[in-house]
Amino acid sequence: MTKQALLIIDVQKDYFHLGKCELVGPEEALIQINRLEILFLKRNLPILYIQHIKKNEDADFFAENSEGAELHPSLNLQKEALVITKHFPNSFLETGLDDKLQALEVGQLVIAGMMTHMCVDSTVRAAKEKGYQPIVISDATATKALCYKGQKIEASDVQMSFLAALQTFAVIDTAADFIRRSEAENSGAL
Repeated sequence: MTKQALLIIDVQKDYFHLGKCELVGPEEALIQINRLEILFLKRNLPILYIQHIKKNEDADFFAENSEGAELHPSLNLQKEALVITKHFPNSFLETGLDDKLQALEVGQLVIAGMMTHMCVDSTVRAAKEKGYQPIVISDATATKALCYKGQKIEASDVQMSFLAALQTFAVIDTAADFIRRSEAENSGAL
């Protein structure tokens, strides 16, 4: 059986209420992320947290050493948690993520986090290219409305569009279905 790891991308304070880049539904996504953390902790499988830090002085959000760049306090960070800092949307770009996954002998990434249309999207595509057989947990992700040529695209449409596109690169699942299947496989029920 291929060893899985849970990759939690950018669940940071700036994406939540009163943050500098509020998303739509981050609290709901965090509830599902917490469920996934519990499953991976119970199965003693790796959880890697990605933290985006912007080093430029005029950063719009996630500014270095700011409260908004901190990981959300409701995450189940363990004392020995693996936290990888990134500076680009792709969690693999100029980070030690790939080396860490290889050292842990991980063959498949279960991906959750924020923003679906940016960091989740670019990381999932890179994970596929690197052979990590990604699974995206759709209800454990969140995004925001976007504008293009003066037209607003609602967050729900952005979310659905990006998840639909990511089907080419990953299995798209819900937390409940993933957890149910994972527990059944682990108990030998399937």
